[in-house]
Amino acid sequence: MASPTVVVVGGGFAGLYAARSLARRGVHVVLIDRLNYHLFQPLLYQVATAALSPGEIAEPLRAILRKYRNVEVLLGEVEHVDVNARTVTLEDGDEVRYDYLVVATGARHSYFAHPEWEPMAPGLKSLADALEMRRRIFLAFELAEREEDPARQQALLTFVVVGGGPTGVELAGAIAEIARHTISQDFRHFDPRQARVILLERGERILEAYPPDLSASAQRALEHIGVEVRTGEGATDIQPDHVTIGDHQLPTYTVLWAAGVASSPLGRQLGVEVDKSGRVPVQPDLSLADHPEVFVAGDLALLRQPNGKPLPGLAPVAIQQGEAAADNVWRSINGEGRRPFHYFDRGSMATIGRAAAVAEIRFLHLHGFIAWLAWLFIHLLYLIGFENRLLVLVQWAASYISYERGARLITGPWQAGWPAAELVGAKGNAKERGQSVGR
Repeated sequence: MASPTVVVVGGGFAGLYAARSLARRGVHVVLIDRLNYHLFQPLLYQVATAALSPGEIAEPLRAILRKYRNVEVLLGEVEHVDVNARTVTLEDGDEVRYDYLVVATGARHSYFAHPEWEPMAPGLKSLADALEMRRRIFLAFELAEREEDPARQQALLTFVVVGGGPTGVELAGAIAEIARHTISQDFRHFDPRQARVILLERGERILEAYPPDLSASAQRALEHIGVEVRTGEGATDIQPDHVTIGDHQLPTYTVLWAAGVASSPLGRQLGVEVDKSGRVPVQPDLSLADHPEVFVAGDLALLRQPNGKPLPGLAPVAIQQGEAAADNVWRSINGEGRRPFHYFDRGSMATIGRAAAVAEIRFLHLHGFIAWLAWLFIHLLYLIGFENRLLVLVQWAASYISYERGARLITGPWQAGWPAAELVGAKGNAKERGQSVGR
């Protein structure tokens, strides 16, 4: 008798941990992802701010799963799911049949009904996003070196981060440290320490999911390194040369988005009504009500906690759900009763900057250096691949000692897709006409 086929869509935390759990059992596993690597998303902001290189937080899926001979990895994007025919169709038309399906395609950033803001304010969900952020951050300093107009130079040196959750806090803190430490001596025509980093949070406090004392501690740490934290204020409009906050226009060329997420559109093909963010309601065992052979895990799944709030879109939630979905698939194959999913909350943490972080670990609230050490340890523990762990540890140690960031590379066609680059283009045209173009 042929082994049942379990198709796992998505190679993020939920999908990878589901595939690895099933790989140790007697089933045929097919993992499908549009990328050939697993990405450690919690450290994406460090790629965006040049603390790490892309290869240090990503690992090829085939390398991770090579020792499991019952696992296939397919590179492709799933375009359609037919839950009645039990097939998934790839973008090129190929079909893959399944006995059980685990959908874990994650989420992207959401602009709250303003998709036109995306070109001006990139989000942070992929390596491409991180590299685009890195390009814009360091280009802003390069263009400021050549800018003679004081107003435009200050606009180039104004960085606005929209969203006061962990990603926004980490981005704002890292940019402030770049300006005040990493590149403070690198330029001749301006002082990078005059850069403004502004963190906007529409809610009453940053890190609203954390206890109030940790939110206050994080705000103090950000302000200590020069970040302007504005709570109760959000972006009402974003244009290439300014962001509107209430009725005030703030000149800036660099806006970074960390405010909202929307689930993968694949969830809408599963035959159930999704919530406003695109998340799929699941049963306690993570399956669909009318299709118990289909499981949804990670950021795409909508499952409420005992207090009525949905489980947060965090890596530990996704990991535990991936493993739980795999366990229930195996129990179904063996005719055993399924287990409801219970999230074991090991705590939450966010880093603000050098030797500064906040952490909530059960009933323990930590901040400062101790929280930062805990943050380092946990992220190294969950990072996939021994080599990546070693490389990241070495990079962190070197950065702590020297204040340097070793991945300060501006890659790609620097003029493309970013309005501020037109400033340099205009000066280049002036030079060709024999006009004065500055220093």
